[in-house]
Amino acid sequence: MTIVRSLSGEVICSFFRKKFEIPERLEERERELMLYERGVGGLELDESMLQTIRFRSKEVEIIDNTVNDGRSPYVFHISGSNHHKIGSLIPESRNSLKFAKFSADFIKGLPGGHYLGHKPDAEEEGGTPPRIYGLPQFRDIFGRLVPGVNFGGGKQQETKPTNDNLPLPQAQAQAQAQAQPGVIKETNYPGKWVVVSENSGVSSMHMQLMPTNKLVMFDATSLGRSNIELPPANCRLIPNTTDQFDCFSHAVEYDPATNNVRTLKVLTDPWCSSGGLTPDGALLNTGGWKDGERIQRYYSSCDTCDWKESPVLLSDIRWYGTQTMLADGRYIVLGGRRAFNYEFIAPEDKPSPGKIDLPFLLDTTDIHENNLYPFIHLAPDGNLFILANFRSILLDVRTNKIVRTYPDLPGGARNYPGSATTAILPINLQNGDKVDIEVLVCGGGQPLAFGKAEKEGIFLPALDTCGRIKVLDPAANWEVETMPAPRVMSDMLNLPNGEILILNGAQKGASGWQFADDPILTPFLYSPNKPAGQRFKVLAASQIPRMYHSTSAVLPDGKILVAGSNTNPGYLYKNVKFPTELRVEKFDPPYLDPALEAFSPKMVKVQNNVIGYGQAIQITCNILSPVPIPQTDVMVTMYKPPFTTHGYSMNQRLLILKITGFVVLPLGNYQLQVQAPPGGELAPPGHYLVFVNYLGVPSAASWIQLK
Repeated sequence: MTIVRSLSGEVICSFFRKKFEIPERLEERERELMLYERGVGGLELDESMLQTIRFRSKEVEIIDNTVNDGRSPYVFHISGSNHHKIGSLIPESRNSLKFAKFSADFIKGLPGGHYLGHKPDAEEEGGTPPRIYGLPQFRDIFGRLVPGVNFGGGKQQETKPTNDNLPLPQAQAQAQAQAQPGVIKETNYPGKWVVVSENSGVSSMHMQLMPTNKLVMFDATSLGRSNIELPPANCRLIPNTTDQFDCFSHAVEYDPATNNVRTLKVLTDPWCSSGGLTPDGALLNTGGWKDGERIQRYYSSCDTCDWKESPVLLSDIRWYGTQTMLADGRYIVLGGRRAFNYEFIAPEDKPSPGKIDLPFLLDTTDIHENNLYPFIHLAPDGNLFILANFRSILLDVRTNKIVRTYPDLPGGARNYPGSATTAILPINLQNGDKVDIEVLVCGGGQPLAFGKAEKEGIFLPALDTCGRIKVLDPAANWEVETMPAPRVMSDMLNLPNGEILILNGAQKGASGWQFADDPILTPFLYSPNKPAGQRFKVLAASQIPRMYHSTSAVLPDGKILVAGSNTNPGYLYKNVKFPTELRVEKFDPPYLDPALEAFSPKMVKVQNNVIGYGQAIQITCNILSPVPIPQTDVMVTMYKPPFTTHGYSMNQRLLILKITGFVVLPLGNYQLQVQAPPGGELAPPGHYLVFVNYLGVPSAASWIQLK
């Protein structure tokens, strides 16, 4: 029997266990008593709950650790304001977690004063433990809010996780393929919006999250004065002039941790350009307007870094073109206004290999050019799925051959200025080698919407349909479903737990200067694994219209950063329906529901940050649970942050990694081994964010570089 008393002699609790250890001193922030419990006799906990009790005012001492009982495992830690120790009961086998006995004095000393009563039926070994009712909520040592605990009478029940007979901490569950990603804890929480900055300096037409956790935001040099100036003596010489200078910044580096901005000097006009991270983590930005239409720009994130430009010009004008990374890490840039071709981007400062005609782009244009910013997704066979307007193909860029033509996506125009939005659904690597990608396209505009708005001021309703298609399926066809409302100019982001977020945009019109109306303020959450008709959920509304030239990004903490919106050909703040927007918001998706805080894995550490294809990735984390959790409740995802502009997040993808090792350690710690993707066709080289999800609630992310 083990008895725990305060230094004043008060009995705090007593219990019986198989093995008892006292590890080393805790950190200061861990001064509290944590109880991991599973019901015994009249004391019953829900399997997904635990009770955490703060004990900051007491000094606690463990005075006896005699082991004389064969009951099932239990883990707890005890510490006080000045004196703290930790007790952990580590069994030889694992079949349930139980708490044997509370003392009456301990129950009376519980904080909060919200207890309806207790029944100390017996205080001696072998007696019935007391019943406790009405326990409040608490937070654990990581600040996670512990859900309410339900107690009541009833028969003792055994919980039997997997690997019952394996010793701990050596217990290791080998990964088994899962047909679907991990379980997601349901919540009615609609999310929350917070304005985090009143002035980003520039209106964010383009956005990229960098491996430094900072974001690059920029618009166009042709829009006149921004709301932030360059440092003195650092004005930009206007191209093709010798004595004209622009002293306003048109690009910034934004720190989401502090909401501070640092001005950057972009030399040529990147208006409506394309981009993405290189394998070494630099931002490569291609094209733009006029003096920038054939430019390659590079930006590496550091405290003193700034834009630099390659002396090598692109082979064609790339205004509204798409930049896509191939499996080997090279980029191609495809399309753009009156550019019916593509080209490979040569290594920095190397000559361009020239352009390659693609008649498909000419065939899909129309009177309003509804095939700009064509949607491109790298398929697992190394080919490119391309959607332009409403038609799609599979292109082999190694041979410049169209290897497949897909059925048309019905409904209307899907590319700029029709401006639907797109993403690849999560790529599940848990099911073996036969991996496909499924492309989702949502919203868009009517084919004549641009002209109606431009010439007549009539805003036609946007499209309210989505299409999804499995690219390598021999019988591939579009599955069409309906959104809760029409959308045009929206963004689509892969969330770390495998869901999809659709936000920003309007319900009428098309992309262009003041060519849209009726802003849609509510994001949609799309759950791809639910049955058709149940996949959409309408979330909390923002108070800020995000119209033309809005952007968004997933942050490493799982929040969504939203910025931009400028429907005006300049920075206009008054006497316009939709003023130029400089405010920055953060949105908490439903998985950041405070009631789910307890499920968020903490202390996530990736042991190796540079990974080769197919290699093992070692991860440790802490997960709050009353019992050792099953591997099937854990999902590890790897996210490639996109370059976002004009409602299109280029090069975005989320992969669900195969778990090959799962070790349960004491005190809620877990050691995971996951397998990196087998090749660049599934995950092109470069930087990714790795998230550990428990019941669909993600941890904060760690960066890795895939080589």
